Amino acid sequence: MNSPQVVTEFVLLGLSQTHEVQMVLFFFFLLFYMIILPGNILIVLTVQRDSQLGSPMYFFLANLAFLDICYCSVTPPKMLADLFLHRKTISYSACMAQLFFLHFLGAAEAFLLMAMAYDRYVAICKPLHYTRLVNRRVCCVLVGASWGGGFIHGIILFALTIHLPFCGPNVLDNFFCDIHQLVKLACADTYMVELLMFLNNGAVIIMSFALLLISYTVLLLKLQAQSSKGKSKVASNCVSHIIVVFVTCGPATYIYGLPFQTVPMEKIVAVFHTVIFPLTNPMIYTLQNREIKSSMWKLIRKHIL
Repeated sequence: MNSPQVVTEFVLLGLSQTHEVQMVLFFFFLLFYMIILPGNILIVLTVQRDSQLGSPMYFFLANLAFLDICYCSVTPPKMLADLFLHRKTISYSACMAQLFFLHFLGAAEAFLLMAMAYDRYVAICKPLHYTRLVNRRVCCVLVGASWGGGFIHGIILFALTIHLPFCGPNVLDNFFCDIHQLVKLACADTYMVELLMFLNNGAVIIMSFALLLISYTVLLLKLQAQSSKGKSKVASNCVSHIIVVFVTCGPATYIYGLPFQTVPMEKIVAVFHTVIFPLTNPMIYTLQNREIKSSMWKLIRKHIL
């Protein structure tokens, strides 16, 4: 009995097969990174250096910016390099590593957004107990739990995927190692693996999305009972959180929360989900916050201008 062929690399079809389109995409993504990526780094440095930004909200914001920088270091560098290549390939080991870090960091961000929702809930609903319920130790535990939960999520998917047998077909119609198509290329009966992956992936995304929407709905209802003096600033803060929740979890739900089949616009949604949206999340918070904008400008004038 012949043993199945071992796949050592996968062929990526990328975003386009047209050279002109690939060049346009390269310059667009490169320009985007040159503008947005330094902004996220600046957020981390500003919160770290300015002692006045020591509240839990800014601590979570700096961690979100750092997490998004890590997340956008997984697929975009490879994607930008592949835009210059006619034949785009990725080794089996690199593919598995890419898959692990994508889901590890993606789940960690979903859990971090839940921690930020808890912070806003305590600030609005239990303001007198805020310093006790959301102190520095609690914040570190929540951030650590977010990274730990993301790692568990990523390692489960990695363990399920690494045991899939690939017998020959190795073409992925995407610009990164998409778990949907990896399952389709497996040459064994993978019904149970598909089910486990869907439950693990879909459950985390859908559960996080639902809990975040419920929590912010409760917060907005609570705001109706507060005085109009402090309501506008808090409401603006909550709106920023809600926008980030939809920007982060919406595309993820579309990609991973659906059954394992190719869906229309999946590749385009994946570009926004893995390349563009993550770097814009911290900016959404920053643009509506006077304190951090002022601190960022001071840091720029001191060390750059």
